[in-house]
Amino acid sequence: MEKFTVIAGPCVIENEDICLKVADVLTDLQKEFPDVRFVFKASYDKANRSSVHSFRGKGIEYGLKVLEKVKKEKGLPVLTDIHETDQAKPVSEVVDIIQIPAFLCRQTDLLLAAARTGKEVNVKKGQFLAPWDTKNIIEKLQFGGAKKFYLTERGVSFGYNNLVVDFRSLPIMRQFAPVIFDATHSVQLPGGKGSSSGGQREFVYPLAKAAVSVGVDGLFFETHPDPEKALSDGANQIPLDDFPKIIRNLIRLREYLIEKGI
Repeated sequence: MEKFTVIAGPCVIENEDICLKVADVLTDLQKEFPDVRFVFKASYDKANRSSVHSFRGKGIEYGLKVLEKVKKEKGLPVLTDIHETDQAKPVSEVVDIIQIPAFLCRQTDLLLAAARTGKEVNVKKGQFLAPWDTKNIIEKLQFGGAKKFYLTERGVSFGYNNLVVDFRSLPIMRQFAPVIFDATHSVQLPGGKGSSSGGQREFVYPLAKAAVSVGVDGLFFETHPDPEKALSDGANQIPLDDFPKIIRNLIRLREYLIEKGI
């Protein structure tokens, strides 16, 4: 990963307007911090929602059109998830980075399909996986021909409906690939509301500061203009109005640590 990277966007593509609002903020931050790579992310389908009645998205066709518009109009690289092997090709024709969801991080055929597109691949480390086991994920991507790939830490299962971040995982996984810290999913409470997930948004910033201090190659956030009305993962998304200040502080912290050789 040549530049420190910030991946951010709404959890799911609800509509074009929300995506463009978020993209505008990322575009402004990109101008402010030219040495940082800002990537827009959003999912066209959330295939692992807690309830069958939960909003999943508007599908791949609509989703890719929105992502393509963000990419062309805002000049941002874009990222989205795939869940099935046959999604790899159409998604690769639009996005810059293909993401493998945490629950699918060991799915060999899915990893190979993503790798064979020639696109960058970001793999979310499963909540059930030890950090040293991610070496096998990277070997699968390399076998498929992937040249650029990342591992993302998003917390591990800690009892029922809770996640915890073991910060030892960051330097361990960096032995195998550049590592991104997912600050918002790390505070998720999976299934915490019974038919939906909860979250502890107040801990996003402290955990992100800790990750920057330990050392990471990028940060991942979900942000939304009005998280309380978000159709997915609202409890752990960052309000869009708060996002620029958080990013500025984290980038400055990283620059300070580098300057001081800490």
